[in-house]
Amino acid sequence: MATFAELINGNKPVLVDFSAEWCGPCKMMKPILDQVKADLGDSTTIIKVDVDKNKSAANAYKIQGVPTLIVFKNGKPMWRQSGVVQADQLKSVIKKYL
Repeated sequence: MATFAELINGNKPVLVDFSAEWCGPCKMMKPILDQVKADLGDSTTIIKVDVDKNKSAANAYKIQGVPTLIVFKNGKPMWRQSGVVQADQLKSVIKKYL
């Protein structure tokens, strides 16, 4: 299995959903992310990071609240937003980096 660093260092966009089990808005993101994945397919990788289980990743990107979504390309954060983001907005953001 690839490490977090290996995943975000690829040249295809990676959407990282920093979330937590106890977070209500994080649960609302699941069907949205499923729809984005269904629409964009293999052009994009979507990974979920539980901030309680992966404190080092959360600290590295200064995650203050969940959900926080970050799009990485070639290891660099290209876009970031906290809170629930609708599928259409996410798709248009990701398509900029394809």
